[in-house]
Formats: sequence, structure tokens, C-alpha cells
Amino acid sequence: MMKIVLTGGGTGGHVYPALAVAEQILDEIDAKIFYYGTEHGPERAIAEQNNYVYRAIPASQVRGKSPKRIITGLWNLWRGTQEAQKNFKKDLPDVVFATGGYVAAPVGRAAKIYGIPLIVFQPDIYPGWAIKFLTRYATSIACTSEKSLEYLPPFKTKVTGYPIRKQFFEATKNKGKSNFTLIESLPTLLVFGGSLGSHSINATISKSLHQLLGNMQIIHITGTTDFEKISILKKKLSPIEQSRYHIVEYTNDIANAMAASDLTVTRAGASILGELPASGLPAIIVPGNFSDQLNNANLLVEKSAAVMISENELDNLPNLVNEILSNPERQQYMANNMHNLHIPNATAKIIKMLMEVA
Repeated sequence: MMKIVLTGGGTGGHVYPALAVAEQILDEIDAKIFYYGTEHGPERAIAEQNNYVYRAIPASQVRGKSPKRIITGLWNLWRGTQEAQKNFKKDLPDVVFATGGYVAAPVGRAAKIYGIPLIVFQPDIYPGWAIKFLTRYATSIACTSEKSLEYLPPFKTKVTGYPIRKQFFEATKNKGKSNFTLIESLPTLLVFGGSLGSHSINATISKSLHQLLGNMQIIHITGTTDFEKISILKKKLSPIEQSRYHIVEYTNDIANAMAASDLTVTRAGASILGELPASGLPAIIVPGNFSDQLNNANLLVEKSAAVMISENELDNLPNLVNEILSNPERQQYMANNMHNLHIPNATAKIIKMLMEVA
């Protein structure tokens, strides 16, 4: 039996590539999956839903202006490395697959110390601190886009594309319309702010519902923080508007939601580089100020698959949504360009890299 440690967390863009790889490995070979993540990160719930053995590893940011934060980060890097090594002695993995986030740093460092092959995957265009840290320890590196090559060691980096979960290859428009009880004749807007939700996007959509729901239906994935408030708001809408407004806090059925939609409003986390092209779904992208999402958004905008607006321009979002959805030719042009960005067999390419070093 092959034993594989997955590590990475903080956002879905780091967790979902690891899950895609694990899904396909378990379909093809006799393997056991361990997930090394943070104590309370979103990766824990996702990993446990998939019945992977979960190991909590101390980790935090090792940078910043505050000396206290840097010292705490270095202390947790040491603690996390020790904890990962302790778990390696129990789990005896053949290979470690790291996808970024603070927790990947101590686990990857421990893999090097312990002599376990390490494959690092760079999901975003621009590598964050953890990926930069791990490049010195990596046996091999995979990345989503050629645009990442200038930031990574070229002699051990391969462009594979973004690994896509199995649900994206099984999703259909009809399944999505049925699962979200959509009206056949209306265009569909999908709104989501990444795995953690986006308050600014939620607020803009909430105050624009009358303007939008006259022409379309909306699937709105709110995230935890705003779900209750938006649920109350929905009850104040007219019966027709309520029938066109579908809100969920979170969904495991994102692939069918994308398949059923004609346009999405979203953040620019790493998953947009894989999941939107796989779905051929045109997008209005609002990069977050909290991380380096601008490079991800720029790639899709350069290829005319998406348009981008800043946080400061959100008041214009409803007009832009209506403009695109009322222009089928523009919408189809963007959809075709988005689909052309899909790199097939990314998961298989990464599994091959794992098998070669394991």
C-alpha cells in the first residue's frame, strides 16, 4: 500500500488540488491518504469529510512588520517541523504533496529532514511565502501556469495545470438546474467569494437584488458570516424575486452550480485558474486586497475570459452583470476563451510525478 501525505491549507485554492490528486490516486491504486493541516483551518473539515487521517500541525506566518509575529512564526515553524516528524514516524509516508499555505512549510521541511520525497504544487500565479520557502526542499515542483516559471526554479519545475476534482467532469447544466431548482428560461448568475466568502461582494449583491432579479436568477454562496443576514433579507423580497434567488452558506456541489450558470462574480483565489476553465464559465473577478490575487485575475483578463473590477468599483457591478448577460455574443466569446484555458490531465501529470519519486 502506498502512503501519501497531503499538506496545504488556509483556502480552498490550496486544499482542492490536493483533494483532486487524492481522489484519482484512490481510484487507481491501493493507497492511504493522510492530511497534515492546521488545528482549525478549513482544510480540516474538508479532509475529514473525505475520511482522510488528519494530523494537526502548529503553523503561522513567518513574516510581517511585528517582531513578535516573526518570533511566533519561527517558533511555530520549529514546533510544526517537530510535530510533522513525530507523525512521519507513525505514518511512514512514501511521498509528501504540498500545495501551499503556512502549514505546508513545517511539513515540507520535516520531509527533507526525514528523507521523504516532496512534490510541491504552486496553484496561484505568484508563489506565496510557504511555496518560496519549500522550493529549496522540493524534489520536484508543479505549477498551474507558465507565468509562474519566472518565480520558480526552472530545472525542477513542470507546468501541469490545476488539478480538478472529479465532480467537474461529471457536472452538467441539467443537473445544476435540477439541484438548485432553477428556472429554465432565465439566465443564471453565480456569486461566490471563494471558500471563505466575501463580505464586500455579498453587500453589493444584497443591495442590488431588485435591479438584478428582474432579468435573471442568482445562486449566491454567501459563506458563513453573512448567511443569516442574507437569509433574512431574502424573506423581504417579492414572491417572484424569492423564487429566483437561491442562497446557500456553502455547497459541495460547486461544479454543477458552475455548469448551470452563465456568468459568475467571484474572488481571484487559485481555484479560478482551474475550475472556471474546466467549466467554461465567464467571470467578473473582484481580486481581494488581503492576498496577491491580482496576478490570477490578470491571466484570465488578458485572455478575454473575464473582466476585472476593484473593490472601489463595486457600485458598478450590477450594471456590468446586466451588460454581459444581455449580450449573448460577448458572453459566448468569454466562455469560449475561458474553456480554451483549460489544461487537460493536470491531475494525472501530478500523480505521475508523485509515483516517480515515491
